[in-house]
Amino acid sequence: MTLESVKVSLSPMEKFGEFLKSKGKKFTGERKILVEQVFSSHEHFDAESLVAKLERRTDGSAVSRSTIYRTLKQLVEAGLLRKMTLGNRDVYEHDYGYPQHDHLYCQQCGTLIEVQLPDLKILREQVSREHRFRSEGHRFVIYGTCAACNISRSSMRRLDLV
Repeated sequence: MTLESVKVSLSPMEKFGEFLKSKGKKFTGERKILVEQVFSSHEHFDAESLVAKLERRTDGSAVSRSTIYRTLKQLVEAGLLRKMTLGNRDVYEHDYGYPQHDHLYCQQCGTLIEVQLPDLKILREQVSREHRFRSEGHRFVIYGTCAACNISRSSMRRLDLV
């Protein structure tokens, strides 16, 4: 499933620049490189995969590991990224400019599948009204096994399971 982006007034680069300015911080070249890399494609990633991508850059630019971790935290605080803890790793995804969505998480291979569940949003709003609660969003992850892992598991011989 591919999520359609939501129209926003500022680019992620501009929004992060405003955020940093409001915090009295500079928008350094390293931070700009990192934001460009993160928003160059829509995919889930962890900090170490981002470190590896930035180390493979051929233009000679470098971003330190500490800057990557610090900037990821700031991107979450700025509302540009969302952080999810799955198993023993933190995974990031775009939040700014993308609609509310949920995930199916394969515990075998780590695949994350994005799904939109309009009925869940309706339920969230109904429950919030009943409890006079002001809902600002939700995070829903279904844990299990993806189709590819189910196929490979079902093709095992009985002796493989002993």
